[in-house]
Parts: sequence; C-alpha cells; structure tokens
Amino acid sequence: MIRNVLGRSAATVAATALAAGAVLGGAGAASAAPAEATPTCGVAGLKASLSDAGHQVGMSHEGTVLKLTNTSGRTCALRGYPGLGLEDAAHKTLTSQTRWGSTYFVNDPGKRTLFLKPGGSAEAALAWAHATAPVMVQASYLQITPPASTEHLTVPFDKLVTNGDLSVTAFAEHIDVQ
Repeated sequence: MIRNVLGRSAATVAATALAAGAVLGGAGAASAAPAEATPTCGVAGLKASLSDAGHQVGMSHEGTVLKLTNTSGRTCALRGYPGLGLEDAAHKTLTSQTRWGSTYFVNDPGKRTLFLKPGGSAEAALAWAHATAPVMVQASYLQITPPASTEHLTVPFDKLVTNGDLSVTAFAEHIDVQ
C-alpha cells in the first residue's frame, strides 16, 4: 500500500513537472532567444559606470544612472536588479542596505530580460539620501553585483549616504531621468 501510494505520488509529481515545463516552455517561446542559448552576463564581460548626465539632487536625496556595458564578444542576458554595496577608501566593505523598486526620482520599470549585444548596455536608477542622521556612511566606492552573479564590479563613489541606505530600480534598456 505504501509503495503504491509513493508510486502514484511520483507519477503525479512527474506529470505536474511535465505540465509545468510545457507551460513555461510555451511562455519562453515568445522571448527573443532561448535562455539556454544566451549566457547570463557576468562580471568578466561587463563594465560598470555611473552617469554624470543622469545625476539628480533634491530634498536631501541624490541619484544617478548606473550603467552596465557588455564588453564581451557575445550577446548575454541580464534580468532584474543589481546587488549594491559600499566600500571605504581602503576598499573595506561598509554597512549598507539596498532596496529594490522605485527610487526617489525614477519609477521601477520592473524585471525584464534584456539581451545585451557586444557594446550594448543596460541602465538602472540609483538613489540615496544624504540628510543628517545618527548613522552617516562615507563611501569611496560602490560595489555592483550583476543579477545572477556572485562577483561584483567596483566604481568610484565618493558620497555620504544616510544610514548606508541605497535604492535601485531593475535594469532597463534606458532610464529616463526627468
């Protein structure tokens, strides 16, 4: 009896997995390239930068546009939000928190899979406060971890950040700063 129930459970699980695969496969068919064919963008093939043109200031808040550019010789996929961290002048990691979603200046575009051709780029809006608070974190560098990566890139970031709190949107083809 137990073996029979387990056999049915395994068959039920297999059937459910097969059905889920068919549904996901159907959903994936609308994308420009299958996930298996396009590798995820990794640190070795990306360059990070912060845009002076996208700089925003207002009401004790500051922001900029974070850009990742594909420096590899092949198309790669990028989906979601970057991980962020702060470092001091000696590259020691500082206490910080990152909130994903809309920032003070820009609405979150939401997660979408972007296919970056060689030389192509993706942008995210980055914001922080610099109002006086009990905890003010003086950063010298910003760590940027691409989605689905465990490694990070580092760019200069000489900023005073209230409580070490950062906000960032999902990556999009372009962030429109108003």
